[in-house]
Amino acid sequence: MNPLPGELYLVDLGMAGKVRPAIVVSREDPDSPRAIALCAPLTTQNRGSAYEVGLGKLRILDKESWVNVQGLMAIGHEKLIRRLGRISSSQLEQVKTSLRYALDL
Repeated sequence: MNPLPGELYLVDLGMAGKVRPAIVVSREDPDSPRAIALCAPLTTQNRGSAYEVGLGKLRILDKESWVNVQGLMAIGHEKLIRRLGRISSSQLEQVKTSLRYALDL
């Protein structure tokens, strides 16, 4: 499996975190030394911060959603349950801008 930037996956976050959708934000790397993807979870709770990027209501989800880049996490590929789709290139650029803000890059 080689998850690509901007792909939306259903992710198993363990007992406390449940299963929730997340966006892959790590770069495409077919030769990665580890089977790990950097992901940002989706939330339905908009707090109006620079750490969130609105996606609107995606056809594959029940509610309006935001990418929460403050919740950035490393996820083993085995925890990526199912690919749900992908966000647009303009939405991915907004997520990258928010990540640069969050990481002070």
